[in-house]
Amino acid sequence: MKITIAAIGRATRGPERDLYDHYAGRIRWPLALRELEEKRKLPAPQLMQREGELLLGAVPAGATLVMLDRRGKALDSEAFAARLGAWRDGSVSDVAFLIGGADGHTEAMLRKAHLLLSFGAMTWPHMLARGMLAEQIYRAQQLLAGHPYHRA
Repeated sequence: MKITIAAIGRATRGPERDLYDHYAGRIRWPLALRELEEKRKLPAPQLMQREGELLLGAVPAGATLVMLDRRGKALDSEAFAARLGAWRDGSVSDVAFLIGGADGHTEAMLRKAHLLLSFGAMTWPHMLARGMLAEQIYRAQQLLAGHPYHRA
């Protein structure tokens, strides 16, 4: 199973990027980070639509789409690992996590998702969300392997 994280905005050097790199380097599944941005100044609805197009264009065709959204489902680590494990065991070849821009995803984009995922009711910086997602993917990998990392 290959994993793609497609995100609006480019992370520069700093603690958020270091956090992402730390966990991404431990993930054994093939992992790609695609950072995208629309340079044109567009009204918010048009910008959200354009960002959605960029995100969809950055992931493999037919990928299982997981969109991070505040209205999504908050899964605990075990449930998240079980979902990834079910996709892996069900021969899903590509899973793509989509992190929208400051205004989030359009309703049309959200309808394309196989899973809407939330990191809880709080609002998190988009750059930090990448590191948090990478850590949870790593944690899921360890849980599925029966490694005690989860309980440490």
